[in-house]
Parts: sequence; C-alpha cells; structure tokens
Amino acid sequence: MTMKSPLQLLFEALDQVKDEQDLRSQVVPKIGEYFAAKRSGIFFFDQLPLVDSNLQKILKVGLSIEHNPVVRYLAERHAPVHEALVASPKVWTIICPRPDHWHVMAGPIVSRGQLMGVVGCTRDRSMPAFDTENLADLSAICLHLSVWAATVRAAKLSRRESQHQPLKTSRLTPRELQIAELVALGRTNAAIGRELWITENSVKQALKRMFRKLEVSSRAEMVAQLSATKYNLPSVKMSPSKDRELNNLQF
Repeated sequence: MTMKSPLQLLFEALDQVKDEQDLRSQVVPKIGEYFAAKRSGIFFFDQLPLVDSNLQKILKVGLSIEHNPVVRYLAERHAPVHEALVASPKVWTIICPRPDHWHVMAGPIVSRGQLMGVVGCTRDRSMPAFDTENLADLSAICLHLSVWAATVRAAKLSRRESQHQPLKTSRLTPRELQIAELVALGRTNAAIGRELWITENSVKQALKRMFRKLEVSSRAEMVAQLSATKYNLPSVKMSPSKDRELNNLQF
C-alpha cells in the first residue's frame, strides 16, 4: 500500500472539516506546520467586519491592494506569491517591518472568478525564504480550499433558504391544495367530493396522504400549517370550538 504524502494528508484533513471555525482550528495549524511557518492564517474578506476593531484596522492595511504588493498580485493573478516576487528585501521591510513577517507567502481562495479570501504563512529573519516548491504546494492547497469554501457556503445558503420555505407544504399537488382549501372552509368529505367531482373515498384517501406529507394528525393542524405558508388558505381563527368543529369532521 502506497504511503500518503504529507500534502495528501493535508487534503484529507481539509475534507473532514465542516465549517470555517473548524478550518481555522484544525487545518490552519497543519498548513503552518507543513510549510514550517512562524505564523499561518486564513482570511475571508466578507468576515473582516466581524473581527475585533483593532485587528480590523491592521487587516485593512495589511490586506490593502494599494499598500501590499503581495495582495495586489493575488488580486490580479489569482496565483500564490511570496514577497521576493514583488519587492526587494529593502522595500519589503519598509512595507512590512514586522520581524515575524520577514518572509511572507500567500495564496488565493477563489469563488466564481472573484478573490474571496487569502491563506498566508510567514517566517522570521532566521528562517529560509519561501521557494518555488512552496508556491507549487500552496497552489494545490488553494485549489482544495477554494472548492471546499464554495461547497460549504453553498450548503449553508441552501440550509438558510430552506428555513424560509415551506418544504412540507410544497409536496402537495394542486388537487390536494384544492381539498385543503375546502377543508379550511369547513366542508365535509362528501361536500368536498361533490364540489371537485370525485368520490368521498377519494377525498378520504387524499387526506391521508396529505396528513403524511405534512406530518400532521388532524384537519385543524393541517389548516394551521397551510395558513402560515405562501398558499394563503382562507383565514381560520382557531378557537377551541372551531378546532373541535374541524376535527369532528370525517377524516
């Protein structure tokens, strides 16, 4: 059996995390370890307003296209870069005088053609500079990060949208919605059958299906659930007497 490389193990670790909090706590340290970095981190631009105000000011300057040529390279090329590609050592120390940022390497997290975040590593003056092999490995990591971020955010958006949609009620057919409207008006199964030109037994069987789909056990529950959705059933004030009236009707 072929042994997996440290880079492949890093990909697998990334595949296991479920959200951005786990990404930072579980994967970012592994990235830093892989590149023997002094510091490592991941930033998503849409989350910068959520961080501490002091850190926000630092990041606003550090991630500025005008101020930082590394970030400008990322924004223009969507490719990993280290400081030696964009500035001389002297110029870099002026741009970023921090001793633990003597060497910097950063890669893009991209979604729909836009730069949505950055993954970065730094080394201090006593450590070797990042090289082309490091850039190649970071490029592979960025590819996986971009796919992961797009997948996780799409799933989050889907869950958020589902919370605002009546998923259960959307399972009803147009005919079942007609029956529900007549139930809300207090019609009996026989009356519904006559109005829709179907048998009373067909109405009864349809109601059984509708109860299962909506996960309810009474006509009153069904009317209440449907009245709260986009289907706008006739308004029914669910007083105790009305509740009993609906539920005393045939199934």
